[in-house]
Amino acid sequence: MTLIRPLGETDLQAVADIYAHYVTTSAVTFDETPPGLGDWRAKAAAISEAGLPFLVAEVDGKVAGYAYLSQYRPKPAYRHTLEDSIYLAPEHTGRGLGGRLLGELIGRARETQARQLVAVIADTGDPSSARLHERLGFRAAGRLKAVGFKLGRWIDTALFQLDLRAS
Repeated sequence: MTLIRPLGETDLQAVADIYAHYVTTSAVTFDETPPGLGDWRAKAAAISEAGLPFLVAEVDGKVAGYAYLSQYRPKPAYRHTLEDSIYLAPEHTGRGLGGRLLGELIGRARETQARQLVAVIADTGDPSSARLHERLGFRAAGRLKAVGFKLGRWIDTALFQLDLRAS
């Protein structure tokens, strides 16, 4: 059974472990050192204080992935623009969990004062994240060339955007 629910304190280690996998084995995130449990606790608190969702996908009682919304940039004029982040445990990719998490985030984003939802996707050659966002209504908004250097190569980021006020 799969359940999408708010993050709980006891989920933080699983979240940290999922993210650590991507930090250490891929370029889908530009972090080079996995954040510790205290870092995740602080991030979850900041997201909660901002009134934004931090969700987990639970499969058979175990955290299989997570997703959250955050302010796109810290400057005040960006206060109506959010960014999504979604990560799945490697053994749970390709099963529709990302779509369920993103769909729930979009619904919750529409309940805020936000007008735009942005995805910043590292272009590592795997189109799955871009396709997921496009399936749920995001449109390509631009590309930043060679902005990240990880695992011995330069990586572009692709920007995708969803107008939350459009039907």
